[in-house]
Amino acid sequence: MGLTFHKLPFRSFLFFALLALFSSCSVLNFTSVKNYPANKAFVYENKIDLTGNISKDEKKRLSEELVNYWDDSLKVPKIQQFGIFYKIKNPPVFDSANINRSVSLMNAYLNSQGYYYATFADSIRIDTVKDQIRAKVSMAIEAGKNIKIDSVSFQLGDTTLQKLTKEVEASTLLKKGEPFTKSLISAELDRLVSVYRQNGYYRFTRDDIYAEADTTDPRLLQLTLDPFKQAQIIADAAKDRRENPTWDFTIFKRPTTDSARLKQYYIGQMYYYPETKMTDIPDSLLKRTDFLDTTRRGITMRYKKGLFNYRPLREHTYLRRGSLYNENNYFKTINTLGQIGAWQQVDGRPEIRGGDSLDIYFFLVPAIKQNFTVDLEGSRNTADIGLGNLWGISTNFAYNNKNVWKSAIQSLTTLRTGVELSLLTSNQSRLLQTFLINVGHTYAFPKLIVPFKNWRALNRLDNKKTLFSVNGSYVDRRDFYQLRSLVTSWGYEWKKGNNMWLYKPLNIELYAIDTLDGLRKLFVDNPFLRTSFNSGRVISQSLSLIRNFKNASNPDKSHYMRIGIEEAGGIFGLISSLRDEVYRYIKVEAEYRASLKMRKTELAYRAFAGVGYNYGNDSTRDKTLPFFKQFSAGGPYSMRAWGLRQLGLGSSRRSEADTTSNSYRDRFGDLQFEANIEYRFPLTSIAGVKIGSALFADIGNVWNIKTNSLDPDAKFSLKNLGRDLAIGVGTGLRIDFSYFLIRLDLAYKVKDPARQYNNGWMDKFQWSENRANGLKVNNYALQLGIGLPF
Repeated sequence: MGLTFHKLPFRSFLFFALLALFSSCSVLNFTSVKNYPANKAFVYENKIDLTGNISKDEKKRLSEELVNYWDDSLKVPKIQQFGIFYKIKNPPVFDSANINRSVSLMNAYLNSQGYYYATFADSIRIDTVKDQIRAKVSMAIEAGKNIKIDSVSFQLGDTTLQKLTKEVEASTLLKKGEPFTKSLISAELDRLVSVYRQNGYYRFTRDDIYAEADTTDPRLLQLTLDPFKQAQIIADAAKDRRENPTWDFTIFKRPTTDSARLKQYYIGQMYYYPETKMTDIPDSLLKRTDFLDTTRRGITMRYKKGLFNYRPLREHTYLRRGSLYNENNYFKTINTLGQIGAWQQVDGRPEIRGGDSLDIYFFLVPAIKQNFTVDLEGSRNTADIGLGNLWGISTNFAYNNKNVWKSAIQSLTTLRTGVELSLLTSNQSRLLQTFLINVGHTYAFPKLIVPFKNWRALNRLDNKKTLFSVNGSYVDRRDFYQLRSLVTSWGYEWKKGNNMWLYKPLNIELYAIDTLDGLRKLFVDNPFLRTSFNSGRVISQSLSLIRNFKNASNPDKSHYMRIGIEEAGGIFGLISSLRDEVYRYIKVEAEYRASLKMRKTELAYRAFAGVGYNYGNDSTRDKTLPFFKQFSAGGPYSMRAWGLRQLGLGSSRRSEADTTSNSYRDRFGDLQFEANIEYRFPLTSIAGVKIGSALFADIGNVWNIKTNSLDPDAKFSLKNLGRDLAIGVGTGLRIDFSYFLIRLDLAYKVKDPARQYNNGWMDKFQWSENRANGLKVNNYALQLGIGLPF
């Protein structure tokens, strides 16, 4: 028996929309009060209503910040529980005298943001519920006009400082017409101090510079004997101050008697202590004389055991002897050495020597050289058709050496073995479905090993690495295929700002596949699959970019972008002897994630698109990508209402044609689109373990991009996109142990392209349904995963 819904597609979302609405209902309707003062007015609610001629984003920002400036005695100690319930515990007794203190605090904050003409109006409402006397305080604020910057000038009183400032004046943060805030002035002063300290002014600090605002209207300084004209000038100035207030700003250097503050310093000798212990005191190390010394090019390495070579220190030093002290390069040297991995902590100390020389001392604490880890992973999905009810178990062994050949080279050796087990009770279903084993080894050299040298552009890159890796694997998909592979690559990784780049100029992959009886039977029914399951070689190059950043105007919103492109066979496929041996294709992927953190909740969303095109001429592999390069959807991290690799292709039902429980149903395609949205909220906390939940929706599918006459519904077509898109919604539990998170998601198929009625939309709620061929299919999936899905 099912619960019938209206057949219009959008009505299918009604139930889930109500769930989301319920979670965002009026807070007060689900608020309880504990330990309140009986028969005395207490603070039950505070509210701010901000108005004024300000933008929507600015209003939202100011409103969120003003909440923090209520006087402590007017703040409501409210705790959220189970996502929709709130509890007020020990509310303060209401005293109207505290409102004036709140006005003072809020006005001071608005002044810091450039609003000097705000007006405040408070109101108080008293509600009585049994013995609770609830005081609801509202504050109506008219922000007024924001002060704008009219002009900026610099008077440093020093010829060199004035010249440096003039050179970077175009980069000033104080632009004519921009809104004034104290934080903006502070940022401009920090910028100037940074410029000076990058040009040798080691002792120049923020205390040596300040900004002064001139609020006087120049018209008021005009002398006139006509009282009517003077009155008009005053009236005009007052009107402009109300409608378009502007200030002039001047940056000054404070007078000082210490001439060293205005002296430019040059790099002298640099000393490295690469074997420093965590308990060592730098002053004691500087006095010791029992070190062995190695000095080259102005760099001295002091050591006892000889655990490190001199070269990685020199290659990651961005200061040069005899050059002006540059604070950015000083910290870049410290950060880069700390990111290599050979040292767990790096500190520095500049010391003035003589008149204008600056010796630099670096103290490096070695990381544990070798470590061995073992990880156990598990996953489950119960969205079965055939083999959908699977447990996945894998064990990962890893050995890491952080200082190979004493050169700070990282080496990682991994062994991974795992199985997929079928939990079906059918006699036709084997318990062990998949067995895999993988062995890999990677070297990470802490520099870019390139044939050309002295390319200055490389010095502007951060966290540079050269990567060499070798991986071998064996996968046994019982009754269907056995896959052996050997993959080796040479690549470069570097970072520039928020961008992380990875370029592999050479990637060689060798694959050998043995097709077993189960797969050979599938080839008879679907010859199109044969082009995907072929032995072959991949000789490719790839480039990927990952970018992480936060909104400048809203630091609570973070973004992640990934773009990758891989090209195979473009060069080696032109060699006649290799033409029939290598795959020739191009593959592009793009992913975007965003997260908006609110006070206690989070809204996260993701979009992914990928496509691959096989442009080879070999008749045995000219239709699609090899299956180990194709896309798939479904499982704990993708389209959670479907089992692992169980969605697609398009609206094809061909994989459901065989109703036997042990049939092969994995689905791979050349094109994938997916979008996800998730609203995360806390439920409770038990013994320090945070328990949260989420409401989510997934939409997407996988397609082929070339026509298969035996399965035309598997091909991507814009006109069929609405029909082919799958939609799943659900909720779940998140158990956060801080060091790892266990996730249990229950998802439901709102729209399944494989449904043969109502264009795939659900028209009545039912946990399972029977296809036309009698195959029983679940409309839900229970997914167990580790960590967040995105």
